This record gives sequence, C-alpha cells and structure tokens, in this order.
Amino acid sequence: MSSLSRAVVVPFMKRLLSKLRLRLRRETPRKVRHPKKTILIALDKRQKFVIGVLILSVLLFVSEFYHFRFSKSGFLVSFGLSVLSDIFLYWAIRSDLPKQKTLNAYTIFILPFFYTLAFTLFYFLVPARILSRVILTGLYAIGLYSLYLCQNIFTVGVTKTIQLLSGARIVSFVLTLLSLFFLMNILFTLHFPVYVIAPFIFIITYLLMYQSIWTYAMQPETTQPLPLWTMLLTLCVLQVAIMIWFWPSTPTISSLFLTGLFYTIVGLSHVWFDRRLFRGVLWEYVWVSAVVFFVLILATPWGK
Repeated sequence: MSSLSRAVVVPFMKRLLSKLRLRLRRETPRKVRHPKKTILIALDKRQKFVIGVLILSVLLFVSEFYHFRFSKSGFLVSFGLSVLSDIFLYWAIRSDLPKQKTLNAYTIFILPFFYTLAFTLFYFLVPARILSRVILTGLYAIGLYSLYLCQNIFTVGVTKTIQLLSGARIVSFVLTLLSLFFLMNILFTLHFPVYVIAPFIFIITYLLMYQSIWTYAMQPETTQPLPLWTMLLTLCVLQVAIMIWFWPSTPTISSLFLTGLFYTIVGLSHVWFDRRLFRGVLWEYVWVSAVVFFVLILATPWGK
C-alpha cells in the first residue's frame, strides 16, 4: 500500500470504528448505579420541643393506668419522667448552652424537672377518670411546651437582652408557683412528721426560688450574692412552713398559704433586682399577703 492510500484509508477506518463504538454504546443497555441516599432530617428547636412534649405527655397519661399511686414504683416513674424532661430540653438547646459550664449554665434545668415531678405526683391525687386525666395531661403539655420556650429564651438572654425576656419571666414565674403549690400539697397530704418533710420543703423551695430569682439576675453586671440571698429567703419560708404544719388546716389551704408567701417574697426580689421597688408595687404585694392570710384564717376548721 502506497503512502497516499495509507494516508486516506487509516483516517477513514478510525472514523468508522468510532461510529460503531458510539452506536454500540447507545444500543447496549447499561446498568444504572443509583447512589446510596442518606436521609437526614434536620429538626429545629421547636420541633424537638414538640417531640419531647408529646412523648412525655403520652408516658404520663399511660402511667396512670398502672395505678402506681404513692408507691415506690410511682415515685420512680415520676422521677424518671422528670429526668427525661431535662434530657429533651438539653437535646434541643445544647448548641446554645454557654461553652463555660458554670453552675448558672444548668439553672434552666431546675424548673422543667420540678414541673414534671409536681404534675406526675399530683396526678395521683386526681380521681381516676378519663376526662380528668385528659384535661390534666393537656394542661401539662401546654405548660411544658411554654416552659421549654422560656428556657430557650433564658439561654439566649444570658449573653444579651432580648424583647421576649420579660414575657418569659412572667410565664416561668407562674409555672414556678404552680409547681410549688402541687409539691407542697403532696407533702402535706402524706402527713409525714415535720422533721421528715422539712428537708424536702427546704430543697424544693431553695431550688425553685433560686432559678426564679436568677431569671432577673442572670446578666453579668449583677453583683448580688444570689446563693446567699436565696438561702436567707428560703429559711424564712421554711420557718413559716413548720408553723403551718402544726396549723389545723387542710393540705390545700396550707399549700395555698405557702405559695402566696413564696409569691410575695420572690416577687419583691424580682422588682428589687429589676430596680422597680416603688411604693405602689410594694403595697400590691402587701395586699396579696393580707388576702392569703385571711383565707388561711377563714378556711381553718377551728375546734375540729
């Protein structure tokens, strides 16, 4: 073959082979390899709050069908649900917690624990009716979701002041009073000796009072010794609680009186830290204390 024919035939054969390969690729079915899909569900904090509230509410509702009441199993279930409420809160807001793990960083976990503990134990005092359980479980779910939102606001409010902080303080204080009332009612209902319930009253009052006052003193510029302040106020409440234990009244009235005292003392501390302790505000708390005291006197079954 001459050099001229070779120069013409070789390029022609190459083009022909490339066309055949292209046609074979189009006609031959290829195995399609599908990449493995990894499904990641990104949940925001509100969705995590809803999941936690739903699980805890269902567990609370189901636990009452086992008739634990004030048995060892009942207290273990209540304690377990209380710990679980803090676990769900930590799961939702762990990324917003301060990197420096100080004592104040864990203050937001106090109220969810006692709120769940108060509801689960108070559940035992409610009549065993479906309607009562549904209503109480619904109230628990609404309150716990609101509480989770408040604790989230407090987590952010440690470093900066936000507009929602004032509303979160009010909601948190209301839930604190409700938790204290339920827990005090349970302690007085058990009719334990005073030397048995006094340590429980001290621990519950101190922790609830500390976290409530902390919501107004969380900013770094606050220089008040909060643990000492709370300790002195708790001792005042404890002394009154011991006197009320000997008072001839029902557990509900005694708990209501202690809750009113707690409201007065902690409320005055709030306005003190908020620098709003004016004469008009002071008289409001004085009137609340007087009303609660007269209710205690009038509702006491004297002579029985």
